Amino acid sequence: MATRKKNTSPVEVALPHVEDELVNVRVKKAHLYGLLGLLSGVLLGYLVWGSSLLTPRTAEQPQQSLPQEQTSGDIVERRYQVPIEDHDPSFGAADAPITIIEFSDFECPFCQRYATQTHAQLIDTYGDQIRFVYKDFPLTSIHPQAFPAALAAQCANEQGAFWAYHDMLFSQQLPLGDESYLAYAEQAGLDAAEFSACYQEQRYLAAVQADFDFATTLGVSSTPTFFINGIAVIGAQPFSVFAQIIDYELANLGD
Repeated sequence: MATRKKNTSPVEVALPHVEDELVNVRVKKAHLYGLLGLLSGVLLGYLVWGSSLLTPRTAEQPQQSLPQEQTSGDIVERRYQVPIEDHDPSFGAADAPITIIEFSDFECPFCQRYATQTHAQLIDTYGDQIRFVYKDFPLTSIHPQAFPAALAAQCANEQGAFWAYHDMLFSQQLPLGDESYLAYAEQAGLDAAEFSACYQEQRYLAAVQADFDFATTLGVSSTPTFFINGIAVIGAQPFSVFAQIIDYELANLGD
């Protein structure tokens, strides 16, 4: 049996459409408010953290330096006592007026930048006025080859070839690894058998670890970190930063 179709008025038919439109408007407004909220959050984040977003911080570029004090001429006055151990590779006269002690990592790109650019410029400019001392600070949490490379370099130092080996490691001609360490040793003219024995037994593990542990007590947290006559310089700074401190020290000898 057929049923009777209910009569509907034009108003009754139109009402559902009006409600749909209202719902759509509400949804659009919600989307708009959500978008505005997102944009506001991004703007706030930029204002608060903008510099860090544009320049990512890494372990080689710390958020803050070692504690420092300033004197006239913007030269750091506070000096740190950093002992030089027998195992620390160095070159230059022990009585040179300037001693630069570097805490470094052979897998650190900023250390490489210093080693291949600024280091040579300092030698060319100041010559025998500087004594350079190298200390290990391998950042093993981000550089898996840092510690093995440090051990290999110490083995090269045992045969009197640290600085040549240092330059080879930072040249990146070969990827860091066991085979490369031996190849560099042969390239440097070292006794390959003695080098391999030294490296395999990790002969200088304690010495490398001692450098690292001491550096942390000073507050070192990144590489490279330098101490110029005890004055801290953080990061692969341009030559001008080193020159300012060195010139200051040379001008004030005996004060």
